[in-house]
Amino acid sequence: MSAFQKVTSSDLQFFADLMPGRVYWGDAISTDYDHDEMTEYGHFMPEAVLQTLSTEEVSRVLAYCNEHHIPVTPRGSGTGLCGGCVAIHGGIVLSTEKMKNVLEVDTRNMTATVEPGVLLMEFPKYLEGTGLFYPPDPGEKTATMGGNAMTNAGGMRAVRYGVTRDYILGMEVVLADGTVMELGGKNVKNSSGYSLLDLMIGSEGTLAFLTRLTVKLLPEPKTNLSLLMPFDDLDACIGAVPQILGCGCDPTAVEFMEREVISCAEDYLGKKFPDTSANAYLLVRLDGASPEALQPSVDTLTTLALSLGAKDVLLADTDERKESIWNARGAFLEAIKGSTTTMDECDVVVPRDTIPAFLHRTVAIGQKANVRIRSFGHAGDGNLHIYVCRDHLNEEEWKRTIQSVMEDLYSASREMHGQVSGEHGIGHAKRAFLLESLGKRQVSLMQGIKHVFDPNGILNPGKIV
Repeated sequence: MSAFQKVTSSDLQFFADLMPGRVYWGDAISTDYDHDEMTEYGHFMPEAVLQTLSTEEVSRVLAYCNEHHIPVTPRGSGTGLCGGCVAIHGGIVLSTEKMKNVLEVDTRNMTATVEPGVLLMEFPKYLEGTGLFYPPDPGEKTATMGGNAMTNAGGMRAVRYGVTRDYILGMEVVLADGTVMELGGKNVKNSSGYSLLDLMIGSEGTLAFLTRLTVKLLPEPKTNLSLLMPFDDLDACIGAVPQILGCGCDPTAVEFMEREVISCAEDYLGKKFPDTSANAYLLVRLDGASPEALQPSVDTLTTLALSLGAKDVLLADTDERKESIWNARGAFLEAIKGSTTTMDECDVVVPRDTIPAFLHRTVAIGQKANVRIRSFGHAGDGNLHIYVCRDHLNEEEWKRTIQSVMEDLYSASREMHGQVSGEHGIGHAKRAFLLESLGKRQVSLMQGIKHVFDPNGILNPGKIV
C-alpha cells in the first residue's frame, strides 16, 4: 500500500468544480461522518465529504484520487456496526446518500434496478401493486441497499429466503482507477468464469465502488402470522430449532430471545411484551397464501413445540398482536444500547446445534469477567448477536475487560467451528479476530485479491484485510 497524501486546496477545488454544492471540508463536515452506529470503535473525521449523484462523478473522483494517492471511504447511511464506513486513514468520504433513485421495476423478469443510496425502508413502496417483494430483511431499515450489498446483510427472513447475496443479479461498479464495469445482469444463472459479482458482495467497498444494483424479486406472500413459544429451559428452547426447521412447515424466521433482553425492550418502548413468564423464547414466522393454508403448519408447530418443552404457544394473527411482538424484537439493539453507557458487539455465527453450548459459554464468560452480557439472534441460521455492556466500569477497566471478553467469545466460536461475522461484516473493528479465525494463508489470499483490484490501496483502506 502506497503512502497516502493529504487532501490539498487544489484537490478540494477539483472536487468542488466536479460536484458544486456537494463537497464539504473543515467545520462544514457534520460529526455524523466520523463514526457509524458503534461509536465504541472510535471517531475518525475525514478531510472532505463528497456527495455523489452519478457513476460519472464516482469514476472521475476515483481516477483522481488513485492518481494522487488519496484514500476514499465509501459510505451509505452510516448504520454499520463494525466501523466499515469510517475514514480511519483520513482522505475523503464518498457518500451515496443522494443516489436514491429506483431506476426500474421489471415485472416480466422479476427484478429491480436501484441506485446504492436507496433506503431499505423506502424500497417496498416502489413495489406496491406489482405483487412482488424483496425478501432480504436486515433489522436496520434506514440502511441503504448498497450498504446491504457491500456487507452481505442478513436479517430475520434469511432462514427461508436467504441473505442479500442470494438476491443480487447484477452490479455496476467503479474500480479504483475509475474504470466502470458491469457485473452480471438480469440472467438468473451464470457459469461464465470466475464470479466477480459474488466477490464484490460483502467486500465492504474495498475492491470497487458500487453505483448500481440489480436485485431479484419474488411473488409476495398474501399473509403471515407468528408463533411465540416460551420455554423455561434454554437447552430445550434452542434444541427445538432443528425439529422446527425439519418438520416441513418452512418457517420464514426462527428468532431466539431471552427474558432479560425482552425486559430491556419493554423499558425502551414503554410497552409490555405479550409474555414474560419464561426464561427463553422462540419466535417463529410463517408466510403463506391465506390463513387457512397456514393452519396445518400452525397445528404441526404447536404440537411439536409443546412436545419439546414449550410452556405454551401464543398465536399472533392480527396486526396488533404481531406488532406487539415484532416491534419489541426490532428494538432489541437500541434497547440494550440505551440500558448502558456503551457496549461492544460480536456477531458470531455457529452451527445451529452448538447454539446452546455457545450461549452457556457466553454466560460463563460474563460471570468470569463480572460484566453484563445480553444476547439474542437468528436461531434458525446460527447467527447470534452478543452485546457486552460497559455499565459502570471506568475507561481502564472497560478496555481491559472488553479485550479479554471478546477474545474469549471469538475463541469459543472457533472451537465450535463458527465464524467471526454472520451478517455485520468485519470493518476495521474485527480484523484481528478474522485473522485468528481464517489464518494467515486465507487472509493473504484476500490481500492478494485486494491488490489486484486496488494496487494503490485507496479504497476503504484498513478494512477487512
